[in-house]
Amino acid sequence: MFPQEIIRKKRNKKSLSEEEINFFIKGVTSGEITDGQTAALTMAIFLNGMTDKETTCLTKAMRDSGDVLDWSFLDGAVVDKHSTGGVGDKVSLMLAPMLAACGLYVPMISGRGLGHTGGTLDKFDSIPGYQTTPDNKTFQKVVKEVGCAIIGQTGNLAPADKKIYAIRDVCGTVESIPLITASILSKKLAAGLDYLVMDLKCGNAAFMEKRKDAQALAKLIIKTANAAGTKTTAIITDMNQVLGRTVGNALEVQEAVDFLKNKRLDIRLYEVTFALCAELLISTKLCKTSKEARNKLEKVLKSGQALEKFQQMVTALGGPKDFIQNTEKYLPQAKIIRPIFAKGEGYVKAMETRNIGLSLIGLKGGRIHPDQKLDYATGFSDFCQIGDYVSKDKPLAYVHAQTEADALRAEAEIRAAVKLDDKELKAPHSAIIKKIKE
Repeated sequence: MFPQEIIRKKRNKKSLSEEEINFFIKGVTSGEITDGQTAALTMAIFLNGMTDKETTCLTKAMRDSGDVLDWSFLDGAVVDKHSTGGVGDKVSLMLAPMLAACGLYVPMISGRGLGHTGGTLDKFDSIPGYQTTPDNKTFQKVVKEVGCAIIGQTGNLAPADKKIYAIRDVCGTVESIPLITASILSKKLAAGLDYLVMDLKCGNAAFMEKRKDAQALAKLIIKTANAAGTKTTAIITDMNQVLGRTVGNALEVQEAVDFLKNKRLDIRLYEVTFALCAELLISTKLCKTSKEARNKLEKVLKSGQALEKFQQMVTALGGPKDFIQNTEKYLPQAKIIRPIFAKGEGYVKAMETRNIGLSLIGLKGGRIHPDQKLDYATGFSDFCQIGDYVSKDKPLAYVHAQTEADALRAEAEIRAAVKLDDKELKAPHSAIIKKIKE
């Protein structure tokens, strides 16, 4: 077999066999297939799609490119959540410790920023000392002792996906349902999960902008994961505005810690986090109803148990032992922090959320190329939400930048991205659009 012939076959809209997919993925993992050839095949898949069978074969091949973890030594259910990515999406940072405090085990393998969306690993990289790529032994030890660990792909967990993921980010092949499905599930299946809940974003900052595309992705992921033995459900959530009040790595970590401290809870962020947590509590039969699940989650949040789990996880993975007490001491801060005021005043009607994510890249808080070193301090805080009133006294957001030029550019981009109306809007719709089980 030759990689160029496999590329040619998919370019010509033909289905690949299991043998051809396995050959290509083994070559990606070993390095025998070049980045250019991988980029060419992902573009062919992006343009021509894959059948369900091809997607399943690709997922399994990527899963089996490295280790598959075994959690049989644990005395409880092993669960995880995955988001298809958004702007300001820091749900994982609260969800993992909240579920661990409820008695579940959460071995979360996350990714870095992809396109205009932020990455969970990039957020944790802003915490000094935190190891985002420990070895499997350490990973399993932390999950057993703490109940949760949020890390990146080690060299032995779905290594083929790690390579393909980085290439897709810079080659314009992110928004492909088969590639997204295989990427997500190869990591999750390699993590040895019992249950998974998907947070499928839908809106102008989501990879699946249209609801029908988000539903199609949800159904394919559920079908593929369930066939592989991981019980999976999905919730489609709104991504037509920033989720929470911050955008940027260290800033989102601070918002997550505040959330776990019951401080400044953003309504939509609370809604999405609780819905996803409740879904897993019900799936594992730890709770029978949504009401029971929410009561349990409220208890671990208000008691400080979830906050303590977060600190235990940070400490166990090399971070500061007093991180939650001294976040301002440890998280990097930008040289310039100032409000962004709209040119007029009125109610926030809409926002071009994708452009807000791109603005973070301009502040060097997101990547243009795979090996780029990020500035974890930059971004936006106190971001307005749809329905908010803004004026000369109430800014759209605060910019966090390192240079005057970067700050001025970002301010102009945010003003252009946020749309105002002089009429007060009706209450914004729920961040939860639809639940999908099978």
